[in-house]
Amino acid sequence: MDIYQISVDLKPGVRDTRFLAALDAYLGALKADGRIEGWRLLRRKLGLGMPGLGEFQILIETRGLMQLDAAFTAASTRDEPIEGAHHGVSALVHNFQAALYRDFPDPHRKQGEEKF
Repeated sequence: MDIYQISVDLKPGVRDTRFLAALDAYLGALKADGRIEGWRLLRRKLGLGMPGLGEFQILIETRGLMQLDAAFTAASTRDEPIEGAHHGVSALVHNFQAALYRDFPDPHRKQGEEKF
């Protein structure tokens, strides 16, 4: 699995439940269309977290970069209904940061022949 990790804070005055509903509408549609495998929303607990990362972490799971690219393509068309759902989330947040991770070790990795 590849994990697309997004870190955000809510804009002032935005309720956490409104954010969750908007995120569920957007990512739920991508999942229903098979463009992602699943997603999770995490929230900082007890004020603990890495400096500079937002209060919320969104973890989007895909089978690989091809599926992630399909999700990006769907969002970048700027066509309804996905455009409205995407805007419904992005209008609520700021301090956006993103990263891409993968399960480790890779299932195809060979051991014992490394040169480094």
